[in-house]
Amino acid sequence: MCLGIPGRIVEITDTENYLAKIDISGVQRVISVRLLEDDMPEPDEWVLVHVGFAMAKIDEAEALFTLAAIQKLGDAYDTEIEAFDSSAIV
Repeated sequence: MCLGIPGRIVEITDTENYLAKIDISGVQRVISVRLLEDDMPEPDEWVLVHVGFAMAKIDEAEALFTLAAIQKLGDAYDTEIEAFDSSAIV
């Protein structure tokens, strides 16, 4: 199962290449924010992340609600977080 998971932007790490560090449940990774180049996220904003790409900006209330709902999926959530933790943009 592949899920879009809310992540909080920690910092924009490379503006030229549209890369940002995000935090998802304590796991931090660099992802692409290129799909949001017309409305670039800022630190502390939330985005919906899927396979290393920010797909959409979302507000904090929606992010926290979605995270709580996804965590109820149990194993599917754990698997997604493990996959995210082991991935990296190189």
